[in-house]
Amino acid sequence: MEEAVERVKGFFKSGQKAYVVTPNSEMIIAARKDKEFNWVLNQADLAVPDTAGLVWASRIWGTPLKERVAGTDLFERLCEEAARRGGRVFFLEGPEGLRSGAIAAENLKKRYPKLTVAGTAVAAYADEKEATAAIKSASRGREIDFLFVAYGHGRQEQWIARNLPKISVKVAVGIGGALDFAAGAQRRAPTLIRRLGFEWLYRLVKQPWRIKRQLTLLPFIFLTFKESFKRI
Repeated sequence: MEEAVERVKGFFKSGQKAYVVTPNSEMIIAARKDKEFNWVLNQADLAVPDTAGLVWASRIWGTPLKERVAGTDLFERLCEEAARRGGRVFFLEGPEGLRSGAIAAENLKKRYPKLTVAGTAVAAYADEKEATAAIKSASRGREIDFLFVAYGHGRQEQWIARNLPKISVKVAVGIGGALDFAAGAQRRAPTLIRRLGFEWLYRLVKQPWRIKRQLTLLPFIFLTFKESFKRI
């Protein structure tokens, strides 16, 4: 986690616009079927493994990643960093979800009193003009430190790649359902379950509809061993 945060600090020191992705097993499979999404993931300035599955695969491939960096944990850690540096954040989410941005903002400001939430917006993924206009209005001539985009994987990363060059934002991060957790609309797995790498199973029990998404684990496991044999 701290290594990822230090990398992000480096973006600020260099003045570089950057975007961060938090791939999981499902995203890797999706990227193999979608060339644009694959390109977006590979062009990211920083990618951190959101799931234990990617850490496991990295060990099978002989290029072990140090640890899992859950996107939700990274989101909160970057909000903490923004508060420490006197920076500003903005939350963007789609209308299809729970619309947790405003409540998440209030909860995070209680946790980090020095955090400035420049704004929150609910805008359809396809309505890029509405979203970018809201960000421009909130920036007031000063760059926003972190833009957190919650459109769900695939959409949020592609939105960031298309729009980051046009908006007054230093670092953009796709965060999936992190706003729902910060708002208290969804509960995370207990800490022990997360440390054991079974947060995905906890969420599946709580949200059985996720079974279709979890089925992507099977081709991911197949892909992992297929790639490992290529390296022998």
